[in-house]
Amino acid sequence: MVDLAARTDRLDAYLDERGLEAVWFARPNGFAWLTGGDNVVDADATTGVAAAGYDGGLRVITDEIEADRLADEELPDAFAVESFPWYADSLADAVAERSPAPAAADFDVPGFESVDGSRLRQPLTDDDVERYRELGREVAIAVETVCRNLEPEDPEYEVAAGIDISLASRDVDTPVLLVGGAERAQAYRHYTPTDAALGDYALVSVTGERAGLYASMTRTVAFDAPDWFEERHRAAARIEATAIRATEAAAAGTLSDDGDDAPDTAGDVFEVIQAAYDAVGFADEWENHHQGGAAGFASREWFAAPDGDEPVRRPMGYAWNPTVRGTKSEDTHLVAPDLTERLTKTGRWPTHEAEPVDVAGIDDEPVELSAPVIR
Repeated sequence: MVDLAARTDRLDAYLDERGLEAVWFARPNGFAWLTGGDNVVDADATTGVAAAGYDGGLRVITDEIEADRLADEELPDAFAVESFPWYADSLADAVAERSPAPAAADFDVPGFESVDGSRLRQPLTDDDVERYRELGREVAIAVETVCRNLEPEDPEYEVAAGIDISLASRDVDTPVLLVGGAERAQAYRHYTPTDAALGDYALVSVTGERAGLYASMTRTVAFDAPDWFEERHRAAARIEATAIRATEAAAAGTLSDDGDDAPDTAGDVFEVIQAAYDAVGFADEWENHHQGGAAGFASREWFAAPDGDEPVRRPMGYAWNPTVRGTKSEDTHLVAPDLTERLTKTGRWPTHEAEPVDVAGIDDEPVELSAPVIR
């Protein structure tokens, strides 16, 4: 269950700071963050079929088609559900008519300000963390179960279908599902599945979503890996380990040496990642793909980039995904004040110790990361 008290405390502070009377969320991840429920009917739509709001009380506005189902199956009892005729109004118009003003929303409502839901969703609450652990484990079980049974002649799309079914059986959606055999994994960073056979090795990259939370991971299975494969994968793993240690330092406020009291930022972590690519001998590889960033109620709440000003918070999920051509190292980690924990794990997939590169301000203790399976 969602900790509604923690949510409303943040929203009270937000309304006070902005001088607003109400705030509304109709984007699926914002709705899920506030309610713990799902407002999606059409997966292609950017907004769902209902808006969840807070104006001192918790409310949901939707049309008459959805009201009973949402009240019965998706929403805590604390939410008052209000409906409008499906033929009479748009969701935005219904919210505008029924909400006190001034107000903000994460979708386009006439006369309302725009709210940055990502900032409100960070950091995670204790109940978010527990649900995140469950999601990470379920995603890892589904993906690893399929990957253990791969064969070189398997077509990429059949592997993807197996993973999709395995995740669906655990009530997990798959907004990202990439399967790349040896040839295409070397050519592309986003290896969307085709009918090509896996060949010498396979990269499988998945983002799973349930109840608004997102967990990302990559698994590598090698059948007859090229000579360069181990060196490149080890380099990517060392960069991921460096990113994790830099995240810990940034969240603790000890990464940046600028001398002020401002929180360390995504840009500070990115500088360390960039230095790590250089240190492992692949200086320009960071230019070919994003490096990941904070994760939680989005696959990435923010991406690390030069001059990124997003504060690094804890407890928070972080999914770093460095690539060195043909290889990738990726898991979702929880970074909390008292621990760093790999969430996408089963305990039944091989791991290796990856040493962070020597960068001032970060811990040099190795990080246990997912290793390739050698078949």
